[in-house]
Amino acid sequence: MKNLICIAGPTASGKTALSIALAKELGGEIVSCDSMQVYKGMDIGTAKPTTEEMEGIPHHMLSVAEPWEDFSVGKYCQMATPIVDDILSRGKTAIVAGGTGLYMDALIRGNDFAPVPSTGRREELEQLAEAEGIEAVIAKLREVDPESAERLHPSDQKRIIRAMEVYLETGETITEHNRKTQLIPPRYNPVWFALEDADRATLYERIDRRVEVMLQQGLLEEIQGLLDAGIPEKCTAMQAIGYKEFVDVLKGRSTMDVATALVQQSSRKYAKRQLTWFRRNSAIHWLCREKNDGTAQILAKARQILAEYDK
Repeated sequence: MKNLICIAGPTASGKTALSIALAKELGGEIVSCDSMQVYKGMDIGTAKPTTEEMEGIPHHMLSVAEPWEDFSVGKYCQMATPIVDDILSRGKTAIVAGGTGLYMDALIRGNDFAPVPSTGRREELEQLAEAEGIEAVIAKLREVDPESAERLHPSDQKRIIRAMEVYLETGETITEHNRKTQLIPPRYNPVWFALEDADRATLYERIDRRVEVMLQQGLLEEIQGLLDAGIPEKCTAMQAIGYKEFVDVLKGRSTMDVATALVQQSSRKYAKRQLTWFRRNSAIHWLCREKNDGTAQILAKARQILAEYDK
Protein backbone atom coordinates (compact mmCIF):
# COMPACT_ATOMS: atom_id res chain seq x y z
CA MET A 1 0.00 0.00 0.00
CA LYS A 2 1.28 3.44 -0.88
CA ASN A 3 1.73 5.40 2.35
CA LEU A 4 1.40 8.90 0.89
CA ILE A 5 -1.81 10.04 -0.75
CA CYS A 6 -2.74 13.45 -2.17
CA ILE A 7 -6.39 14.46 -2.39
CA ALA A 8 -6.93 17.54 -4.53
CA GLY A 9 -9.86 19.20 -6.22
CA PRO A 10 -11.93 22.37 -6.31
CA THR A 11 -13.61 24.03 -3.36
CA ALA A 12 -16.72 22.23 -2.05
CA SER A 13 -15.89 19.03 -3.93
CA GLY A 14 -15.76 16.80 -0.84
CA LYS A 15 -12.00 16.60 -0.18
CA THR A 16 -12.37 16.81 3.60
CA ALA A 17 -14.95 14.03 3.83
CA LEU A 18 -12.96 11.72 1.55
CA SER A 19 -9.67 12.35 3.36
CA ILE A 20 -11.24 11.55 6.73
CA ALA A 21 -12.91 8.41 5.37
CA LEU A 22 -9.61 7.22 3.87
CA ALA A 23 -7.66 8.08 7.02
CA LYS A 24 -10.07 6.01 9.12
CA GLU A 25 -9.69 3.08 6.77
CA LEU A 26 -5.91 3.24 6.38
CA GLY A 27 -4.89 4.40 9.84
CA GLY A 28 -3.75 7.69 8.38
CA GLU A 29 -3.21 11.29 9.42
CA ILE A 30 -4.25 14.33 7.41
CA VAL A 31 -2.00 17.22 6.40
CA SER A 32 -4.15 20.14 5.27
CA CYS A 33 -2.99 21.86 2.10
CA ASP A 34 -5.07 25.02 2.11
CA SER A 35 -3.50 28.48 2.01
CA MET A 36 -6.29 29.98 4.14
CA GLN A 37 -6.95 27.19 6.66
CA VAL A 38 -3.47 27.89 8.05
CA TYR A 39 -4.81 31.04 9.74
CA LYS A 40 -6.07 31.04 13.32
CA GLY A 41 -9.59 32.34 13.88
CA MET A 42 -10.57 31.90 10.25
CA ASP A 43 -12.65 28.76 10.58
CA ILE A 44 -16.08 29.21 9.06
CA GLY A 45 -15.07 31.11 5.94
CA THR A 46 -12.30 28.62 5.09
CA ALA A 47 -14.52 25.55 5.72
CA LYS A 48 -12.02 24.29 8.30
CA PRO A 49 -13.19 20.91 9.62
CA THR A 50 -14.64 21.00 13.13
CA THR A 51 -13.49 18.67 15.90
CA GLU A 52 -16.63 16.59 15.35
CA GLU A 53 -16.03 16.38 11.59
CA MET A 54 -12.44 15.19 12.17
CA GLU A 55 -13.81 12.05 13.85
CA GLY A 56 -10.69 11.63 15.94
CA ILE A 57 -8.32 11.68 12.95
CA PRO A 58 -5.16 13.76 13.59
CA HIS A 59 -5.12 16.88 11.40
CA HIS A 60 -2.02 18.97 10.76
CA MET A 61 -1.33 22.44 9.27
CA LEU A 62 -4.60 23.94 10.51
CA SER A 63 -4.48 27.23 12.46
CA VAL A 64 -0.68 27.47 12.43
CA ALA A 65 -0.36 31.16 11.53
CA GLU A 66 -1.69 34.46 12.84
CA PRO A 67 -4.10 36.24 10.47
CA TRP A 68 -1.78 39.23 10.15
CA GLU A 69 1.16 37.04 9.06
CA ASP A 70 2.27 37.10 5.43
CA PHE A 71 2.17 33.33 4.88
CA SER A 72 3.74 31.80 1.76
CA VAL A 73 4.30 28.55 -0.11
CA GLY A 74 7.86 28.50 1.23
CA LYS A 75 6.65 28.75 4.82
CA TYR A 76 4.07 26.06 4.17
CA CYS A 77 6.67 23.59 2.87
CA GLN A 78 9.06 24.43 5.69
CA MET A 79 6.37 23.52 8.24
CA ALA A 80 4.59 20.66 6.46
CA THR A 81 7.58 18.63 5.22
CA PRO A 82 8.78 17.51 8.69
CA ILE A 83 5.18 16.64 9.58
CA VAL A 84 4.81 14.40 6.52
CA ASP A 85 8.21 12.81 7.25
CA ASP A 86 7.21 12.17 10.87
CA ILE A 87 3.93 10.49 9.88
CA LEU A 88 5.74 8.25 7.40
CA SER A 89 8.49 7.40 9.91
CA ARG A 90 5.82 6.11 12.31
CA GLY A 91 4.51 3.75 9.64
CA LYS A 92 1.31 5.74 9.16
CA THR A 93 -0.31 6.89 5.92
CA ALA A 94 0.05 10.61 5.28
CA ILE A 95 -2.92 12.10 3.44
CA VAL A 96 -2.22 15.55 2.01
CA ALA A 97 -5.61 17.10 1.29
CA GLY A 98 -6.58 20.51 0.00
CA GLY A 99 -7.24 22.78 -2.92
CA THR A 100 -4.12 24.95 -3.01
CA GLY A 101 -2.34 23.39 -5.96
CA LEU A 102 0.78 25.54 -5.71
CA TYR A 103 1.38 24.44 -2.11
CA MET A 104 0.67 20.77 -2.84
CA ASP A 105 2.95 20.63 -5.88
CA ALA A 106 5.76 22.39 -4.01
CA LEU A 107 5.46 20.08 -1.00
CA ILE A 108 5.58 16.93 -3.13
CA ARG A 109 8.45 18.17 -5.28
CA GLY A 110 10.43 19.27 -2.23
CA ASN A 111 11.07 22.68 -3.72
CA ASP A 112 14.04 24.65 -2.47
CA PHE A 113 12.79 28.21 -2.18
CA ALA A 114 14.88 31.26 -2.75
CA PRO A 115 15.86 32.99 0.51
CA VAL A 116 13.81 35.88 1.86
CA PRO A 117 16.30 38.17 3.58
CA SER A 118 15.19 41.37 5.30
CA THR A 119 17.34 43.99 3.64
CA GLY A 120 14.61 46.53 2.94
CA ARG A 121 14.49 45.88 -0.80
CA ARG A 122 10.99 44.42 -0.63
CA GLU A 123 9.80 47.49 1.27
CA GLU A 124 11.41 49.73 -1.38
CA LEU A 125 9.57 47.83 -4.13
CA GLU A 126 6.30 48.07 -2.21
CA GLN A 127 6.81 51.82 -1.83
CA LEU A 128 7.50 52.12 -5.56
CA ALA A 129 4.29 50.23 -6.34
CA GLU A 130 2.38 52.48 -3.96
CA ALA A 131 3.81 55.68 -5.41
CA GLU A 132 3.87 54.86 -9.14
CA GLY A 133 1.70 51.77 -9.49
CA ILE A 134 2.66 48.13 -9.96
CA GLU A 135 3.50 48.85 -13.63
CA ALA A 136 6.67 50.57 -12.42
CA VAL A 137 7.82 47.35 -10.76
CA ILE A 138 6.77 45.28 -13.79
CA ALA A 139 8.90 47.54 -16.00
CA LYS A 140 11.94 46.81 -13.82
CA LEU A 141 11.14 43.08 -13.82
CA ARG A 142 10.75 43.08 -17.59
CA GLU A 143 14.36 44.28 -17.96
CA VAL A 144 15.84 41.36 -15.96
CA ASP A 145 13.21 38.61 -16.14
CA PRO A 146 10.88 39.15 -19.11
CA GLU A 147 9.46 35.63 -18.72
CA SER A 148 8.13 36.38 -15.21
CA ALA A 149 6.96 39.83 -16.26
CA GLU A 150 4.92 38.24 -19.04
CA ARG A 151 3.61 35.35 -16.92
CA LEU A 152 2.48 37.31 -13.84
CA HIS A 153 -0.82 39.15 -13.98
CA PRO A 154 -0.63 42.86 -13.01
CA SER A 155 -3.14 42.18 -10.20
CA ASP A 156 -0.70 39.71 -8.60
CA GLN A 157 1.34 42.42 -6.90
CA LYS A 158 2.75 40.11 -4.22
CA ARG A 159 4.41 37.73 -6.71
CA ILE A 160 5.61 40.55 -8.98
CA ILE A 161 7.40 42.17 -6.06
CA ARG A 162 8.70 38.79 -4.92
CA ALA A 163 10.13 38.03 -8.39
CA MET A 164 11.94 41.38 -8.48
CA GLU A 165 13.13 40.98 -4.89
CA VAL A 166 14.65 37.54 -5.62
CA TYR A 167 16.68 39.00 -8.49
CA LEU A 168 17.90 41.97 -6.45
CA GLU A 169 18.88 39.75 -3.52
CA THR A 170 20.44 36.80 -5.36
CA GLY A 171 21.36 38.01 -8.85
CA GLU A 172 19.33 35.06 -10.21
CA THR A 173 15.87 35.41 -11.68
CA ILE A 174 13.04 33.50 -10.09
CA THR A 175 12.41 31.96 -13.53
CA GLU A 176 15.91 30.46 -13.55
CA HIS A 177 15.57 29.36 -9.91
CA ASN A 178 12.30 27.58 -10.71
CA ARG A 179 13.80 25.99 -13.81
CA LYS A 180 16.64 24.48 -11.75
CA THR A 181 14.16 23.27 -9.16
CA GLN A 182 12.17 21.42 -11.82
CA LEU A 183 15.27 19.34 -12.69
CA ILE A 184 15.48 17.92 -9.15
CA PRO A 185 13.63 14.59 -8.66
CA PRO A 186 10.51 14.95 -6.48
CA ARG A 187 10.90 14.36 -2.75
CA TYR A 188 7.78 12.18 -2.58
CA ASN A 189 5.96 9.79 -4.90
CA PRO A 190 2.31 9.81 -3.79
CA VAL A 191 -0.88 8.36 -5.17
CA TRP A 192 -2.74 11.37 -6.55
CA PHE A 193 -6.52 11.74 -6.41
CA ALA A 194 -8.69 14.68 -7.43
CA LEU A 195 -12.43 15.08 -7.19
CA GLU A 196 -14.69 16.42 -9.90
CA ASP A 197 -18.41 16.45 -10.61
CA ALA A 198 -19.86 14.77 -13.68
CA ASP A 199 -22.02 17.86 -14.03
CA ARG A 200 -20.22 21.16 -13.32
CA ALA A 201 -23.56 22.78 -12.47
CA THR A 202 -23.89 20.42 -9.49
CA LEU A 203 -20.58 21.66 -8.09
CA TYR A 204 -21.64 25.27 -8.57
CA GLU A 205 -24.92 24.62 -6.76
CA ARG A 206 -22.98 23.10 -3.85
CA ILE A 207 -20.66 26.13 -3.76
CA ASP A 208 -23.62 28.53 -3.65
CA ARG A 209 -25.24 26.53 -0.89
CA ARG A 210 -22.01 26.39 1.11
CA VAL A 211 -21.80 30.18 1.19
CA GLU A 212 -25.34 30.38 2.56
CA VAL A 213 -24.52 27.77 5.22
CA MET A 214 -21.38 29.70 6.24
CA LEU A 215 -23.49 32.78 6.86
CA GLN A 216 -25.91 30.73 8.95
CA GLN A 217 -22.97 29.37 10.95
CA GLY A 218 -21.84 32.89 11.86
CA LEU A 219 -19.38 34.02 9.19
CA LEU A 220 -20.17 37.70 9.71
CA GLU A 221 -19.56 37.36 13.44
CA GLU A 222 -16.26 35.59 12.74
CA ILE A 223 -15.13 38.45 10.48
CA GLN A 224 -16.26 41.11 12.94
CA GLY A 225 -14.27 39.32 15.66
CA LEU A 226 -11.14 39.46 13.51
CA LEU A 227 -11.62 43.17 12.86
CA ASP A 228 -12.27 43.80 16.57
CA ALA A 229 -9.02 41.97 17.36
CA GLY A 230 -7.18 44.53 15.23
CA ILE A 231 -6.60 42.39 12.13
CA PRO A 232 -6.08 44.88 9.25
CA GLU A 233 -8.72 44.52 6.57
CA LYS A 234 -6.04 44.86 3.88
CA CYS A 235 -3.80 42.03 5.13
CA THR A 236 -3.36 38.91 2.98
CA ALA A 237 -5.64 36.70 5.08
CA MET A 238 -8.53 39.14 4.92
CA GLN A 239 -8.28 39.26 1.14
CA ALA A 240 -9.54 35.67 0.97
CA ILE A 241 -12.79 34.99 -0.88
CA GLY A 242 -15.63 35.23 1.62
CA TYR A 243 -13.83 37.66 3.90
CA LYS A 244 -13.07 40.80 1.89
CA GLU A 245 -16.61 40.90 0.43
CA PHE A 246 -18.29 40.71 3.83
CA VAL A 247 -15.84 43.19 5.35
CA ASP A 248 -17.42 45.63 2.89
CA VAL A 249 -20.83 44.76 4.32
CA LEU A 250 -19.65 45.31 7.90
CA LYS A 251 -18.05 48.61 6.90
CA GLY A 252 -21.24 49.77 5.15
CA ARG A 253 -19.70 49.71 1.68
CA SER A 254 -21.90 46.89 0.32
CA THR A 255 -25.13 45.01 1.01
CA MET A 256 -25.60 41.39 2.10
CA ASP A 257 -27.28 40.42 -1.16
CA VAL A 258 -24.55 41.95 -3.32
CA ALA A 259 -21.72 40.51 -1.20
CA THR A 260 -23.26 37.03 -1.04
CA ALA A 261 -23.71 36.89 -4.82
CA LEU A 262 -20.14 38.13 -5.28
CA VAL A 263 -18.69 35.47 -2.95
CA GLN A 264 -20.64 32.76 -4.75
CA GLN A 265 -19.47 34.00 -8.15
CA SER A 266 -15.83 34.36 -7.01
CA SER A 267 -15.90 30.88 -5.47
CA ARG A 268 -17.22 29.36 -8.70
CA LYS A 269 -14.47 31.10 -10.69
CA TYR A 270 -11.89 29.89 -8.18
CA ALA A 271 -13.15 26.31 -8.52
CA LYS A 272 -12.71 26.57 -12.28
CA ARG A 273 -9.11 27.78 -11.84
CA GLN A 274 -8.41 24.94 -9.41
CA LEU A 275 -9.66 22.36 -11.90
CA THR A 276 -7.48 23.90 -14.61
CA TRP A 277 -4.43 23.73 -12.32
CA PHE A 278 -4.93 20.09 -11.32
CA ARG A 279 -5.67 18.93 -14.87
CA ARG A 280 -2.04 19.68 -15.73
CA ASN A 281 -0.98 16.84 -13.43
CA SER A 282 -0.99 13.64 -15.51
CA ALA A 283 -0.46 11.48 -12.40
CA ILE A 284 -3.87 12.34 -10.95
CA HIS A 285 -6.60 9.72 -10.75
CA TRP A 286 -9.85 11.65 -11.21
CA LEU A 287 -12.72 10.53 -8.99
CA CYS A 288 -15.87 11.59 -10.77
CA ARG A 289 -18.89 12.27 -8.58
CA GLU A 290 -22.24 11.45 -10.15
CA LYS A 291 -25.22 13.56 -9.08
CA ASN A 292 -26.34 11.34 -6.20
CA ASP A 293 -22.91 10.07 -5.13
CA GLY A 294 -21.95 10.51 -1.48
CA THR A 295 -18.63 9.98 0.24
CA ALA A 296 -19.17 6.19 0.31
CA GLN A 297 -19.32 6.00 -3.49
CA ILE A 298 -16.22 8.19 -3.92
CA LEU A 299 -14.36 6.17 -1.29
CA ALA A 300 -15.17 2.95 -3.14
CA LYS A 301 -13.66 4.40 -6.34
CA ALA A 302 -10.52 5.47 -4.47
CA ARG A 303 -10.26 2.08 -2.77
CA GLN A 304 -10.38 0.34 -6.14
CA ILE A 305 -7.49 2.43 -7.48
CA LEU A 306 -5.42 1.93 -4.34
CA ALA A 307 -5.92 -1.84 -4.64
CA GLU A 308 -4.10 -1.72 -7.99
CA TYR A 309 -0.97 -0.44 -6.21
CA ASP A 310 -1.01 -3.50 -3.92
CA LYS A 311 -0.75 -5.94 -6.78
